[in-house]
Amino acid sequence: MGLFEDYHPLKGKTFQILKPDGTLQPDSKPPISDQEIFHLYQKMLFIRLADQRALILQRQGRMGTYAPIWGQEACQVGSAAVLQKGDWVFPAFRELGATLMMGIPLKTIFLYWMGNEEGSRASEDVNVLPVSIPVGTHPLHAVGLGWAARLKGDAIVTIAYFGDGATSKGDFHEAMNFAGVFKTPTIFFCQNNQYAISVPRSIQTASKTIAQKAMAYGFDGIQIDGNDLFAVLVATKEAVEKARSGGGPTLIEGVTFRFGPHTTADDPTKYRKDEEIEPWKPLDPMIRLRLYLKEKDLWSEEVEQRFTEEAQKDIDQVVKDAEAVPAPGVEEIFKYVYAEMTSSLKEQLAYLKTTL
Repeated sequence: MGLFEDYHPLKGKTFQILKPDGTLQPDSKPPISDQEIFHLYQKMLFIRLADQRALILQRQGRMGTYAPIWGQEACQVGSAAVLQKGDWVFPAFRELGATLMMGIPLKTIFLYWMGNEEGSRASEDVNVLPVSIPVGTHPLHAVGLGWAARLKGDAIVTIAYFGDGATSKGDFHEAMNFAGVFKTPTIFFCQNNQYAISVPRSIQTASKTIAQKAMAYGFDGIQIDGNDLFAVLVATKEAVEKARSGGGPTLIEGVTFRFGPHTTADDPTKYRKDEEIEPWKPLDPMIRLRLYLKEKDLWSEEVEQRFTEEAQKDIDQVVKDAEAVPAPGVEEIFKYVYAEMTSSLKEQLAYLKTTL
């Protein structure tokens, strides 16, 4: 039996390889080499430090509203790590990790949250769409592009990231339905972080799992430990290979936890008690990786300190570079929509210039 059969949503099992104590499940093995694991841990550490800096910048008034990733690093790093050149990522608003993994520079990401239009620009060779602020709308775009690629015969995969709250939106179900009917090469990656702003998972849906929603649309769904980098790597790799070979879409529910606020405009203490947070702290994806790597003599406090200092220096420079970028002119609102401005946009831009 395959992974998606073994962990069919109705079997009530959550796929996990690396346990919270840093040991492996019986009869399990790491999906990549220890050196590759160490490399991905470095990526996750950098992402967490960059995330912390973004929060500080927002509190200092140097950045706009920001959605922290704290606690969800394994979901994003593990899933993006198995994508190939040419694959497409459709982020929501909490995808610092996935977009960095795909090649979007941290400077560009910071510029976006600083309100600079340059932050929405991706290089021609980086297939990442701009941040999607509306909840749950972008899975439709991932399905549409996947369907177009299939019609053209391009063996690419599209992946949409979203939270548990997005699964309550009509757009999500329309996207799932279309993907199931036309077998688009799409991966729906739900980071179930237990809260959609202030609404807990318990009143978000009556389904026992989010993964089982895939059954209604005729394709595979799987619930995984979203704080287990190894499980994320294995499940996403299998979904990617299936999609690329014409096997259709997959819904992956990564069970994780949002340690911080929904965004910096949110106060989680209004709806979430400390007692609810405490059980999740030992499940932190970084802790179990450190424990695993320490056992392999690849991690130590000294190593952590050295990488932290190096990362902080890099992030310091990124902040300086981002803050040195001048504010774009108002014409950028019009010029960056199409390869060539439409007549109506030209008319609107001309009108705007007469009012300035």
